[in-house]
Amino acid sequence: MKTESAGRPQFSPLRRIFFPIYTYELKKVVPMAFIFFFILTNYTLLRNVKDSLVVTAPNSGAEALSFLKLFCVTPAAILFLLVYAKASNILSNEKLFYATILPFVFFFGLFGFAIYPCLGYFHPNPATVAAWQLAAPRFRWVIAILGNWTYSLFYVMAELWGSAIISLSFWQFANQITKIGEAKRHYAFFGFMAQAALLFSGTLGEHFSRTDIRAEGDPWGNSLYWLMGMVVLFGLSIVLIYRWMYRNVLTDMRFYDPSELPMAGARKKKPKMSLSQSFRTIFTSPYLGLIALLVISYGVSINFVEGVWKSQLKLRYPNPNAYTAFMSRFTFVTGIASMVMMFVGSNVLRLFRWTTAAVITPILLLLLGGLFFVFVLFRHNLEGWIGNFGMSTLAMAVIFGAAVVILVKSTKYALFDLTKEMAYIPLDEEMKVKGKAVVDVLGGRLGKSGGAGIQALLFLLMPGASYFQIAPYVAGFFVLTCAIWMLAVKGLGRRVESISGGTGNAARRKEKTV
Repeated sequence: MKTESAGRPQFSPLRRIFFPIYTYELKKVVPMAFIFFFILTNYTLLRNVKDSLVVTAPNSGAEALSFLKLFCVTPAAILFLLVYAKASNILSNEKLFYATILPFVFFFGLFGFAIYPCLGYFHPNPATVAAWQLAAPRFRWVIAILGNWTYSLFYVMAELWGSAIISLSFWQFANQITKIGEAKRHYAFFGFMAQAALLFSGTLGEHFSRTDIRAEGDPWGNSLYWLMGMVVLFGLSIVLIYRWMYRNVLTDMRFYDPSELPMAGARKKKPKMSLSQSFRTIFTSPYLGLIALLVISYGVSINFVEGVWKSQLKLRYPNPNAYTAFMSRFTFVTGIASMVMMFVGSNVLRLFRWTTAAVITPILLLLLGGLFFVFVLFRHNLEGWIGNFGMSTLAMAVIFGAAVVILVKSTKYALFDLTKEMAYIPLDEEMKVKGKAVVDVLGGRLGKSGGAGIQALLFLLMPGASYFQIAPYVAGFFVLTCAIWMLAVKGLGRRVESISGGTGNAARRKEKTV
């Protein structure tokens, strides 16, 4: 097998840093980048809306998010995974992509144009829900989820968009048609487009959340009408570009030659496994187990920080439009920070070992998240000092928490996501499809539901407690999770580097040998 750059001109030093893509590759890379751009734009719009719906809903709050993730999102993710694994044995990769994305696009359009305008027919009276909560205070947040069930359903679907469309469908497609050598150049560009999507979606979300430019009527309803319209438009654009690539790009051997991809020979000979066989293979793979541990650890640890932060955010911005506007500004700043980190991250990937690039995110989260917990726990001791800046402790907690999440997520987009996807490339086709489905969909959900489950348990054990009251316990679990994450990076790093650092034959070794 020839090296990826054999016989090709070398890049100039400046282009090697900012845009290491050959001109002829643009026909493949640009449409893929726009698919990723639209997927991430929708993801960000949906993420901000779902939080605004649930957190600012009547009789609800940030505490309800933990119960939603544990009792609703995780079962839905498991159900999706079972259906997806079965469908992957029946449908071609192209049809599987359409069957995955189109139901989401349909639902979000239905919510914005039909469900929300008729909300009174779907939700019980808020006063009735409040009476139920008083009668059963231990299950206050579960009752809030049921009382606002269409919001809860929207939250579940928005959460699954991240796992099903970004982590699974797009990256499975990218890993299928990209060689290891290409990934080091192309994936950094995809990451740059992802940050552009954050800037675009942040601007779009803030624009449609401004009450002063809305028509008469329900300002939040008008915002949802336009935001869900954008989600539908971008979703259909994704489908059209994907179809164009299958018809005009993947038919060209320069862009997609299955015989040159890792495990090509094994893939041709290997029959498709049944669902039960797939699960047995996946759960007995140390390699996939370590990738799953990375995904779970990130989900748990960032959930701890965001849970406490969003509880402060609800107090600061109780109105859904104001909440969404803040989250949109937060998204925009995250995009700028992530763009800066992408330039740093792409060169870290190019110059340093996989392990070095992968361990930066957990170290940064441990340091910054630890400082945030210290601030929240001891902020009343800092009231006098914070007052010198003309701010309340609540405002400072919101800004400090936002800064921590922005820095961590920008690093996650620039390094964690790309190193994780690179770890999938040496696997055979079966493990890429079903192994990735389990790790990214179920593992991602287990990460969020794991953190949510711990917090939900604390709320059940301490009826009426706020996030501030359970914060000391959450901080302890946070430190432990980050330590486990760093150990998993070390273990997986040895395996990834033994493959990518070897010869072409080494890169083709079967997954079971690692």
